[in-house]
Parts: sequence; structure tokens; C-alpha cells
Amino acid sequence: MNEPGDSAMNEEYRERIGKVIAYIEDNSSQPLRLDELAEISHFSKYHFTRIFTAVAGMTPMVFVTRKRIEQALVLLTGTNQTILEIAGKCGFESVSALGVQFKRHYGCTPGSVRNSGQKHSNFATAFSNKQADKTPMADYNRTERRNPLLRRAWDSMVEIRHIPEVEVAYIRHIGSYLDTYSAWDKLKRWAAQQGLHPANQQFIGISLDDTEFVQESVCRYDACVTLPGGFEREAHRKEAEFKTLSGGLYAVYSYYDTVDRFVLAYDSMFSVWLPRSGYEADDRPCLEYCLNDPAQDPEGKCRVELYIPIKQEA
Repeated sequence: MNEPGDSAMNEEYRERIGKVIAYIEDNSSQPLRLDELAEISHFSKYHFTRIFTAVAGMTPMVFVTRKRIEQALVLLTGTNQTILEIAGKCGFESVSALGVQFKRHYGCTPGSVRNSGQKHSNFATAFSNKQADKTPMADYNRTERRNPLLRRAWDSMVEIRHIPEVEVAYIRHIGSYLDTYSAWDKLKRWAAQQGLHPANQQFIGISLDDTEFVQESVCRYDACVTLPGGFEREAHRKEAEFKTLSGGLYAVYSYYDTVDRFVLAYDSMFSVWLPRSGYEADDRPCLEYCLNDPAQDPEGKCRVELYIPIKQEA
């Protein structure tokens, strides 16, 4: 593994995301798709949003909207173009779409800016006050840069493993990732009937969609259980689905806390560890090896090994 430098972010990550940012700034008035932006960065489409957020401090589409709003403000205060014209030139589908985002960022409407005749500089403070709160990891990154002991402690919590491919049965959940319990309940009942217990099999969760690409209501999540050799799939096609999970190189982080905070494990891995690790995320889904039942835990916490698929940086 590469020895981490003074910067918490690997310089190559910054350069690659910088190309995306430059492209957004030059093309913010055009329709922009996340897969298009991911291709420019040469990062995996599956993990692009997390990497961009780690470097830029906001998601790609929030950044796109911010640039469009900034350009709208320039046009409102520096030209006589109509608000309808400005909306179109800044990539908004309608005046109302511009109005909603503009008010969210600046706390006022495009019409009030135009009518007041105020200049761009008068809104700088309002703009900063209206931005979303920075993620906790932004503060962590600053602390981590100042404290090499903390860097080494973080690295000691991540283990690099090479695992073989594995056959699984799974139940698919469609909807919010916070509501996957029904898929797990169904899978556990079926697994118990087949004699597939935690003592001899592994239970793995897979979040298949990025909520930046896909609406939360149609996100896919698979609750999986590994299968022993020779398991008769055909007899159970109506009860469960089956597939092979790819093996390969993974960075593994052990998590023990409440379910609702598990998302922070992802954020930590992608914003603190990965950019300076000497690896980049591979185009395979992350795997969540579930090691306990939170309902049976004395503190109501989940114990999970989070597997991030990785490869050596190009």
C-alpha cells in the first residue's frame, strides 16, 4: 500500500475530479448525466458519486446545480435578459425550476434580485449561509491531516483481502435502503428451512443502485445467503433467486454501531481511506457481510464487515 502523504486526498483523485469540475463549469447549461461525468473521471460509474463527494464536498448534481445558480445570478444582475431566457441558458427546464433552486441557495427569488438591481457581491454572505452543512468527514479530514497517528490508526482498521467468487441465494428488495428488513426476514425464514444457518453460511447485503442515479423508490437491494456446494437450485426457483458474486480484491472495514449510521462507514472509506490508499474502487458492488442480528444485539447494533471492491490505481 502507498504510504499516505500530508494530503488526505490522493493528488491523482483530485486531478481526475478536477477534469469533471472543469467540464461541468464549461457545460453547465447543457444536460449533464452522471454516467457521462463518471466516464470523464475514468472512475467506476458505480462508485463515482461517492468519490466526487469525497473530493468536492458535495454530490455531482448538487455541484452542477450550484454552478447553474451562480451563472443565473451573474445574468440576472449583469444583463437585461428575461428570467425565462436565463433559465434556459443556465440549463433549467422552466422558470419555476430555476426559482425553486435559486431560493433554496440564496433565500430569495430571481424576480426579487432583478427588481432590486442588487449586484452579485451583495449575495455572497446569503449564498454561504444557504449551503447545506458540510459532512462530518470534512472536519475529520482536517484533523486527520494534522495527526499522522490518527492516519495510521485508520489504516490499521482496514484489511486488504482477496476472496473467491461465491454462489448465493437472494431476495430482492425494491425501495429505500432503510426498509430492507422485509427482504431479510423472508430470506432468513427460507434459509432456516434449508438448514442454512449463520454458523455455517454467510449473510451478505448488496446495495445495487446509487441514489444519485436512481430514485430511492426503485433502488435495488439484495439480501443474500451463501450456498454450500451441490445445493439444488432448481427446486427453489419460486422461493429465491440465485447468482454468483464476483471474487477479487477488497478493502474490508469492520463496523459495529446502529443501522442508521452505517452510511458513515461508506463515507469514511471513500473520503478518508480510499483516496490516499494507492487503490481505486473497482466496478463491482460493495458487499456487506452481516455478522449479527441487530434485534438480538444487547445494544441494538449491527456488526458488519464492509467490503469495498478495489484495484491498483492505473
